[in-house]
Amino acid sequence: MTCLRRDNDSTVSEFILLGLPIWAEDQAVYSALFLAMYLTTVLGNLLIILLFRLDSHLHTPMYFFLSHLAFTDISFSSVTAPKMLMNMLTHRQSISYAGCISQVYFYMFFAALDSILLTYMAYDRYVAICHPLHYTSIMSQSLCVLLVVVSWALSSGNALVHTLLLTRLSHFKSNAIPHYFCDISALLKLSSSDTTINEMVILLLGMVVINLPFICILVSYGRIGVTILRTPSIKGVCKALSTCGSHLSVVSLYYGAIIGLYFVPSSNNTNDKDVIVAVMYSLVTPMLNPFIYSLRNRDMKGALRNILSRRLCSQ
Repeated sequence: MTCLRRDNDSTVSEFILLGLPIWAEDQAVYSALFLAMYLTTVLGNLLIILLFRLDSHLHTPMYFFLSHLAFTDISFSSVTAPKMLMNMLTHRQSISYAGCISQVYFYMFFAALDSILLTYMAYDRYVAICHPLHYTSIMSQSLCVLLVVVSWALSSGNALVHTLLLTRLSHFKSNAIPHYFCDISALLKLSSSDTTINEMVILLLGMVVINLPFICILVSYGRIGVTILRTPSIKGVCKALSTCGSHLSVVSLYYGAIIGLYFVPSSNNTNDKDVIVAVMYSLVTPMLNPFIYSLRNRDMKGALRNILSRRLCSQ
């Protein structure tokens, strides 16, 4: 039983993260597993960024966006994983009010940024396949930089609105959060204040940063599909599919988890399902992205071979 610690009659000074729905005796095994996953995420995505920086052949719009996606995945996992691992290892589940609010901000920020960058990558593939002759002029360096700046601005604005609205909530029925991080939905359920505005903003901004990008991705791949069907060459079809395969796999993982959270009914505890799905799109998907892009992408494998051969020759 947790008790509320209050600085005054209206605000809590800390929250208690109840963590993952696992037995206490399994904590050590799961902490080792999640530590391995987190380290794999960081090292794998750092490798993508390093390859992009070192190999000039990868200095194209597609890999420019991919390097930003890799940085976003590292940051996205780092918002929740270190605190979760620390709590599991030390058995101290508290997080300060300021730390909780900060976690909400950065989680919302990088989740939105992930979604927007995936949309840019889909648009890049659309231009490359449907308008190959104009690809260089359309996907110029200035446009790519502008798109990334816009994505950061939109994501920051989205996170800031959610965070400011959250700080206006003053009364909490409990400080025990049934999650492994400060999830905004879980915090709203704990609040005894009126959360109508918060829920409306979550719905509206969710349509802007999640639903709208997903629709744009579907439209882009719909146009790509039409173009592929019109291509008489089997070689051209195979090339188009190999070009889009990695990105499609990542999109399926990311949005599949979100669809599973909101649209698939569950007979289990709702909180448990929320926690498991959050692990999928904030820990598992960022970990798998480097494997998907490196194993399915000849350019990435070629860049890695070139760098390794150069290192060996210089010794």
